[in-house]
Amino acid sequence: MQWETVIGLEIHAQLATKSKIFSGASTQFGAAPNTQACAIDLGLPGVLPVLNREAVRMAVKFGAAIDAQLGRRSVFARKNYFYPDLPKGYQISQYELPIVGKGKVEIVLEDGRVKTVGVTRAHLEEDAGKSLHEDFHGMTGIDLNRAGTPLLEIVSEPDMRSAKEAVAYARKIHQIVRYLGICDGNMQEGSFRCDANVSIRPKGQEKFGTRAEIKNVNSFRFLEKAINFEVERQIELIESGGQVVQETRLYDPNKDQTRSMRSKEEANDYRYFPDPDLLPVELDDSFIAEATRDLPELPDAKRHRFTADYGLNETDAAQLTASRALADYFENTAKAAGDAKLAANWVNGDLAAALNKEGREIDQSPVSPQQLGGLILRIKDNTLSGKLAKQVFEALWNGEFGGQIKRLPTSSDNEIFAFMRTSSGSSVITILNFSDKPQKIDFLQNISGEYHSIFNTQRLTIFTKGDVKLSPWGYQVFVKREDNLQTAP
Repeated sequence: MQWETVIGLEIHAQLATKSKIFSGASTQFGAAPNTQACAIDLGLPGVLPVLNREAVRMAVKFGAAIDAQLGRRSVFARKNYFYPDLPKGYQISQYELPIVGKGKVEIVLEDGRVKTVGVTRAHLEEDAGKSLHEDFHGMTGIDLNRAGTPLLEIVSEPDMRSAKEAVAYARKIHQIVRYLGICDGNMQEGSFRCDANVSIRPKGQEKFGTRAEIKNVNSFRFLEKAINFEVERQIELIESGGQVVQETRLYDPNKDQTRSMRSKEEANDYRYFPDPDLLPVELDDSFIAEATRDLPELPDAKRHRFTADYGLNETDAAQLTASRALADYFENTAKAAGDAKLAANWVNGDLAAALNKEGREIDQSPVSPQQLGGLILRIKDNTLSGKLAKQVFEALWNGEFGGQIKRLPTSSDNEIFAFMRTSSGSSVITILNFSDKPQKIDFLQNISGEYHSIFNTQRLTIFTKGDVKLSPWGYQVFVKREDNLQTAP
């Protein structure tokens, strides 16, 4: 029998507010355990929650970004259940009237097709604390710092039919919330977590099968592996005469398998009822206009603009718009270089490889867009060959020099280049020798007399002890403007 997989995702995006959703306690990550949970977060007698306006604004912003219906009137409800890291015995969430209604997002599949995935709803709620099972010798530690942190739970329609589609959808939501600046998307810190509802049914059947929920997956790679394992588990179970039971399961990445955690509750098990301490939230036109006024150019629109304005192909454009910071880096590089296609090749190629190798984000790149753009300019005017440009990029990455690249005038055919940066009145001149053998260069003849035209700076007086031998990776001279040599190597 042929089976069809049916997947729906529930994504919990931790909103990037400075304080919690119903209290003024800090949401900063990394504080000592149980130092950021106040009386309101703990639900102590006599306290009253007050809704964080910024959390509402962020939810509205997300709704507008996915072209969703906004709940002009939404209600907070108490979701009652017991868990050690839920000190109140209930979670404040939204049930029948969420703040964001039906919307949709588009995902690009591996074969290039575009698929629309429906979003059922997105609602505001508070996060629970965290149970810590390591280093407690058979016991569990409870850290309540996270209790009360604002979450936007984004619930999809069961529109996905493979693990890869589910990952593409999760990545798209991750991309949108980061573009909007409403969530940092840090999966390692738990800011972005996925629950996957997975079921199978005979191909062609309309009725859904019994689903299992895989809880709290915090990696796209693990999400794909967990879904694939769960699909195989359910197929094997049914084909051997068993039945899938509705339950919550956990994915163990070490064993690459899911295991049963508890039976899956239905909505009536939580005994939802409106929270008596919180008024309904009513959105008016002015609040919606204020919340959506600064919506950035979203990933799909930016991708289409990159293909139209810069002549990039869909693959390059999709890579460059993966994050807002990466897109900005590319555009600044293209502006400095005057060549968008070469800029795209370098950003998606050598720069991306260097970032991945060291596990860095684009905003941690030691090579600035202006530096990379200047390097590309030197390729365009034939100052640097492709091979030499890669060596220069490596040196830039390692912080060996900065500033603009200039070819040093010499009487020989040796390729010798000078780089200069200025800081606090002092200049650092780096001389790079790209020939196979060490070379000699007379600073007085080839540097001092040419600085004014090469670097467009004041004349620099340099004193040396005769010729200076250059190693294959160059030589640095520290000078002051209109002054003698500060440091003589």
